[in-house]
Amino acid sequence: MAYDLYVLTDRTIGKGLSHSEMASMAAAGGADAVQLRDKDMPAADLIAEAMKIRKITEDSGTLFIVNDRIDIALASGADGVHLGQSDLPAEYARRILPDDFILGISVSSAYEAVKAQKSGADYVSPGPVFPTATKSDAGNALGLDAVCRISAAVDLPVVPIGGISEINAASVIGAGAEGVAVISAVFGREDAVSAAEELKKIIRNAKIH
Repeated sequence: MAYDLYVLTDRTIGKGLSHSEMASMAAAGGADAVQLRDKDMPAADLIAEAMKIRKITEDSGTLFIVNDRIDIALASGADGVHLGQSDLPAEYARRILPDDFILGISVSSAYEAVKAQKSGADYVSPGPVFPTATKSDAGNALGLDAVCRISAAVDLPVVPIGGISEINAASVIGAGAEGVAVISAVFGREDAVSAAEELKKIIRNAKIH
């Protein structure tokens, strides 16, 4: 399972683009995974977008993850769901998810990462690594040292998020991360497809070196 470039959709950063339009751009730019994230969209609209994204990601061979909403993830045939520390705990989510369903967990420490691994997580996402304005409740930046500690503590792919761009993505990989999760670094750019392609190259080069 590849998580090199993990792109999250965001209607604010996307400047009016729909989630499915953003997913299409991310996939065209070589994203390995696309996460549908929207805290406010009504369920009927969210499932409609999820079904469109499922078709896009199937055609491109991209992983499709849904944020928070296990119901939307299962109903749309997504590959997985991503949960935060205040969502349904991983051990309970595992009870209702299919065995092959991807479960990602947001973490902010090695302790939370180890707990997530023991509870059945398939990957963990530390964040925010760097200061970010994308998520108002993201908390203080963890820094690269935290990425190193978390990567050393678990045998899972570590996919950090928060303030990651083409400028610092290589340093995140160098700290032990499997990949990087981004929003603004793709959809905050004039050409999202080219931005994704550039990031993918940077990540792959960082892994080689």
